[in-house]
Amino acid sequence: MKASREVLVTGADGFIGSHLVELLVEEGYRVKALAQYNSFNSWGWLEDIGCLNSVEVVSGDVRDPHFCKYITREVDTVFHLAALIAIPYSYIAPDSYVDTNVKGTLNICQAALDNGVTRLIHTSTSEVYGTAQYVPIDEHHPLQPQSPYSASKIAADAMAMSFYNAFDLPVTVARPFNTYGPRQSARAVIPTIISQIASGMKQIKLGDVSPTRDFNYVEDTCCGFLALANSDIAIGETVNIASNYEISVGDTLGIIRELMDHDVEFIIDEQRLRPGKSEVFRLWGDNARLREMTGFCPQHDIREGLKKTIDWFSQPNQLAKYKANLYNI
Repeated sequence: MKASREVLVTGADGFIGSHLVELLVEEGYRVKALAQYNSFNSWGWLEDIGCLNSVEVVSGDVRDPHFCKYITREVDTVFHLAALIAIPYSYIAPDSYVDTNVKGTLNICQAALDNGVTRLIHTSTSEVYGTAQYVPIDEHHPLQPQSPYSASKIAADAMAMSFYNAFDLPVTVARPFNTYGPRQSARAVIPTIISQIASGMKQIKLGDVSPTRDFNYVEDTCCGFLALANSDIAIGETVNIASNYEISVGDTLGIIRELMDHDVEFIIDEQRLRPGKSEVFRLWGDNARLREMTGFCPQHDIREGLKKTIDWFSQPNQLAKYKANLYNI
């Protein structure tokens, strides 16, 4: 089934959301994009997309159930990306993660059910798996809440699936692994390194570089979302969006240093280290289910994706939007 033409993207003002909006417009969808309400009237990263004139931007908050019911009227497909995602901040403000990630998902699901939405793609995260007990990690891997953030996403995923099981709401849980690319927050490791090097720093501050990750370029993640929205057999399923490849953070940084042709020193910054039992040491996602259901496979290898990311961050007008000398929680 082709995803319907009237779509809502929550969290559209964020990193992945803004790229998804661009893809949907390019594919001919009529897009309503939710940006979090703020007194600055800022639409976040949506203000950087070239197709903004083709998008209906609304400002609000998924924590309000009445607002959620309002924005899902006359919408066929909802891509629910709105969430608090920074792991370090979840250590000091866990209640806000429950409000946004769990209750926000409840509000979107209830609103989608009340308004007859025909597809809901709910965004999960590979963090729900915790450190891999086996690799590659398939969708049957045990869930391990190693941070308040991951706990809130486990609960949000369960809430979304409960609406499928209890009320036949056509839900798919999309579980992307480590997405990177232009516009990503500097709290993430790849933009942290690129922005520090591009700013001329000689010593690059990092946390633990031994963990492995399954990095996915943002365009591939977004194409995975769309492929799932167009797959009837994905309804009621949880599906990894992964590259089926792992690389250590340290090796990733080595590639970045090579591509940027900079001789920099990496040093450990204690404030960037997670508590011992909270660190996820290994992520390597199995994408077989996504391939079988949709035929989609990622199109970017790690070097190609990093080159595109470096090119974007290295533009002075983009780099100026980041505070490379500060640790971003």
